[in-house]
Amino acid sequence: MLLRDSHDLAVPPSTPVEDVVPAGGVPLRALAYPELRYMGSKHRLIPWIHDVLSTLDFETALDPFCGTGCVAYLMKAMGRQVTACDFLGFTTLVAQATVANATRTLDGADVDAILSPRADADDFIARTFDGVFFTADDRVFLDRASAGLRRLDDPDARAVAYAALFRSCLKKQPRGVFTVSGDLARYDDGRRDLRLSLEEHFREQVAVFNAAVFDNGRANRAFQADVFETDAPGVDLVYLDPPYVPRSDDNCYVKRYHFLEGLSCYWEDLEIMQDTKVKKIEKRFTPFSYRRTAVDAFERLFARFAKSTIVLSYSSNGYPDLAILEGLLRRRKRRIDLFERQHRYNFGTHASVERARVTEYILVGRG
Repeated sequence: MLLRDSHDLAVPPSTPVEDVVPAGGVPLRALAYPELRYMGSKHRLIPWIHDVLSTLDFETALDPFCGTGCVAYLMKAMGRQVTACDFLGFTTLVAQATVANATRTLDGADVDAILSPRADADDFIARTFDGVFFTADDRVFLDRASAGLRRLDDPDARAVAYAALFRSCLKKQPRGVFTVSGDLARYDDGRRDLRLSLEEHFREQVAVFNAAVFDNGRANRAFQADVFETDAPGVDLVYLDPPYVPRSDDNCYVKRYHFLEGLSCYWEDLEIMQDTKVKKIEKRFTPFSYRRTAVDAFERLFARFAKSTIVLSYSSNGYPDLAILEGLLRRRKRRIDLFERQHRYNFGTHASVERARVTEYILVGRG
């Protein structure tokens, strides 16, 4: 991909957009990262997060709540050695495709192999989610694609294919979450994403994730793990964006994205709650989800990474509040810097909903 208005940035017209660093300093590669419709995603805050990270001295970084991977990818684009992990399987695969993967992309032969009809393909999705998600043809496609991509020998190639499949499903699902089932015609506002088949989406998204693959010359990693089982010996900086307790509703990522989590392993070793309308899987416990355990969880979190620079991303609509978090961090760090800005989360809420307007905080603890 080339930058059409590259003269505005005073770079040669032939310079790939991914290699351009404009006057503001944030690599355009990071800005072009594939945005996933994901609760709490920091994709639109990347320039601000970059401004903060640029003030810090670090060569190695850990993102143990990597989510969509956009911040871990930003640090990779900044030339750092990055380890990304998450307690969900599907988000870990996205990070494997974009952060850990340095060179592997999918060509036409790979895609054809993934999508070739297979006599041994199961019809689990077609049967289980009939009348729940997607059209009959889309569900048959997902069964076929799942069988094909699981046979890819290269784990990086498999991760790219999964990332493309996940983003395809998020685009085709009208609200980008898997809490709504049945006839979704009422959500059809004519947008292209709802008209395309999942196979058409998938072919497009393979190209999107291929474009995101690059080598920054560092040995980057991605793996699935709970944050309290993740070690970071000697890492310079830990970026923390944990699921905080919201003032209303809940912060359950499994509830909203259970279909993608199941798809990431074809529901192997996952128990479907058959009495639920959308065929959810069991919620996984995290102490960050409950008021009675959240404060202690943050205290343990800061203690675990006390030897590294701690960068905490947080929001004013969460619990614990800023004062509590700052107090906990001061037990481990001599210097605390606070950065803040106003932000509106548009995903999953109507523009008129007041709780979509928040103050975003970044707390940096050093020393």
